[in-house]
Amino acid sequence: MGSRELAIVVVAAVGVASLASGSAVAGTGAVAASPGTHVWGTAMKVPGTATLNRGGNANVTSVSCASPGNCGAGGIYRDGTRHFQAFVVSQVSGTWHTAIEVPGTAALNQGGDASITSVSCASAGNCSAGGFYGDGFGRQAFVVGQTHGTWHAAIEVPGTAALNQGLAAEINSVSCASAGNCSAGGFYEDSSGEHAFVVSQINGTWQKAIEVPGAALNQGGLADITSVSCASAGNCGAGGFYLDSSFKEQAFVVSQAGGTWHPAIEVPGTAALNRGGSARTVSVSCASAGNCSAGGFYASSAAGQAFVVSQVSGTWGTAIEVPGTAALNQGGNDDITSVSCASAGNCSAGGFYLDSSGHHQAFVVSQVSGTWHPAIEVPGTAALNQGGFAWILSVSCASAGNCGAGGSYTDGSGHAQASVVSQVNGTWHPAIEVPGTAALNQGGSAEVSSMSCALAGRCSAGGRYTNIFGRVQAFVDSET
Repeated sequence: MGSRELAIVVVAAVGVASLASGSAVAGTGAVAASPGTHVWGTAMKVPGTATLNRGGNANVTSVSCASPGNCGAGGIYRDGTRHFQAFVVSQVSGTWHTAIEVPGTAALNQGGDASITSVSCASAGNCSAGGFYGDGFGRQAFVVGQTHGTWHAAIEVPGTAALNQGLAAEINSVSCASAGNCSAGGFYEDSSGEHAFVVSQINGTWQKAIEVPGAALNQGGLADITSVSCASAGNCGAGGFYLDSSFKEQAFVVSQAGGTWHPAIEVPGTAALNRGGSARTVSVSCASAGNCSAGGFYASSAAGQAFVVSQVSGTWGTAIEVPGTAALNQGGNDDITSVSCASAGNCSAGGFYLDSSGHHQAFVVSQVSGTWHPAIEVPGTAALNQGGFAWILSVSCASAGNCGAGGSYTDGSGHAQASVVSQVNGTWHPAIEVPGTAALNQGGSAEVSSMSCALAGRCSAGGRYTNIFGRVQAFVDSET
């Protein structure tokens, strides 16, 4: 289920500040209640994509909300010439406006291969995003910013023209601590292989990208940043993977303090866990400077296992297998896909595992006051997931114990359906199909790709569905 599929967005009906942007399209009125008084509006196709998405393949890849009803989102669509283009769309005071092609990419994307991979909004109408485009020779990384509700022209990531000798570069993750102060990461290629890079924006200006310090780890010539999270300007955490001298995949974390990126380190404890030689940090979330949590996977002999690890006062502790997954993961395929921390030591995460029947099941797990509690199968999915393939793709926490998560499950007809689940005061309630997607998803393939919660019970989500003609469309939906 990649980025070259149509997207869906879930919209919050009530917002705060009003911003001037494109023509407004109001959300629909039908609602469905999730236990715990969480109420989701009806999902709708992203406004404007009916015109943009002539090639029938669109997806919302990232959503970020600065306050309830004030969000930014981005993704990918296929135009009438069957080229892939990047789009952005803004929600203002609860109304999703018309999606637009990312400004500037018409000139950059000569190769017809562009996408937004990550969006981060620091305040209403002030967001940054990143992704990639094709220049006709290869793939290049770009960043783009929104200021006071207006999206400006995308630019190639400064410094990557010199770094990217192998003609493949991409931004995978962006995080903004305040308007105009963000960090991002991804990868580029040169003659020796693939390398991880980070880049920072300071007071609205993107600086030059640099290879992640600690390049001595990447002896196998394959490294990437998968996730970046900034707690305050110049104080961020990130993670990803690299190949060691034995060409084994290892997980790493790296920290930025006071604006300086320090050397990356192998995730402590994974040397003992990762006997099968395949580990990766998938998601990082930082609640305050030097206090982050991360999750991912490792191979224990032939089995895949999920891990979590926490940083306290600037020091990364020892990774552990996610508590409770030893009992759940009887099929030996387990992964953390998303982590979100509301405050230091209070986080939630989600992912998937393979049960004893060979079915993929979705799980959630929470950290309370620094201690990770046992993971549980997402409540309600035992009834929903009749087709045996469920997972959580995105988690967002507004406050300790109050989070939202989204993903997908397969129903009894073998159709993939989009799902959301809410945590209220520390308790996860039953998952539900995203309201409205039953009508939209006539082609039987839908998922929530990204979730963002500005306040407890006020989340927005986006993803994709397939219409009756087999065309992938993007959607949005919000809690009200």
